[in-house]
Amino acid sequence: MLSRVAENLYWMARYIERAEDTARLLSVNSHLMLDLPGRLPLGWAPLIEMTGSLEAFTARHTDFDERNVVHFLCADSDNDISIISALASARENLRTTRDVVPREIWEEVNQLYLSVADHAENGVSPRRRDSFLKSVIRGCQALTGLIEGTLSHGPARTFIELGRQLERADMTTRIVDVRSASLLPQNPEELLPFENLQWMSVLKSLTAYQMYRQQVRLRVRGPDVLRFLLQDPNLPRSIACSLETLGHELTLLPRQDRPAATVSLVRADVVDADIQALAHSPSKLHLFIDELQIGFAAIHDTLSATYFVNDDSVPRVTQTQSQSQSQSHAGDNDND
Repeated sequence: MLSRVAENLYWMARYIERAEDTARLLSVNSHLMLDLPGRLPLGWAPLIEMTGSLEAFTARHTDFDERNVVHFLCADSDNDISIISALASARENLRTTRDVVPREIWEEVNQLYLSVADHAENGVSPRRRDSFLKSVIRGCQALTGLIEGTLSHGPARTFIELGRQLERADMTTRIVDVRSASLLPQNPEELLPFENLQWMSVLKSLTAYQMYRQQVRLRVRGPDVLRFLLQDPNLPRSIACSLETLGHELTLLPRQDRPAATVSLVRADVVDADIQALAHSPSKLHLFIDELQIGFAAIHDTLSATYFVNDDSVPRVTQTQSQSQSQSHAGDNDND
């Protein structure tokens, strides 16, 4: 497979996952705003910081209010990391390489983009936001299922899975970070009565609440939820599961020593994490998540250096996309 075909498929998968998980990120913050009393100053500005887009946002807006932030992350086509831009980039990546996947996959990507483009402003409306975000999540999941059910096992599928799992791991850490010091007030006495609600909201945003109840069999508690989302090997959206899948997919490719070693290092950090300490210190949790995101950036860098070399046979799709969004998501801001 040509390296640029592999790269475009990898980025198509990352952008689809990014659109879905940006919707999840907005959803968890919206629900926390409803669950917590108004006297607790939960805001929207940290979502911009989490997505690595502070500079782009402040170039357009002066106020970090709900409407500006949600529009920026949902419907701003000039913002490279909005839901609509992520789907547009996924569509463009696949358009140049669609002969290597079943036609139905291209049709589904195209239809998903057009549908979201028609309704993106619904995400800004508090009344219609939940429905819009759910439609984005379901559309992305339908596409993931279509790829799973129709694309033959081979290099194309492997690079799609690498992109999906790396983006998923990175974005799951950002959703967990909604519960960390960057979003929540610093006074623990104020938060204590609502702690379980906060963690339950994070679980639900990752469609992990029922699996938590089935597997953990305990009421929702911070340390148990954090352990589940970071270290559970069976939950599809846990960090450990995504890294395990990355490691497995790399065994299907040649020259995988460096990327596999980098994945193993990050996975060891997750497995060895002191969950009790992280759960009881929002600042430690935030720092740990930052370190994981640097690790995800390193995984991307080794994948890029190993497999995505320059090649003139296929046009490169949006040269600014790969690193501006990889490093803004996996280690924060590296624009080509």
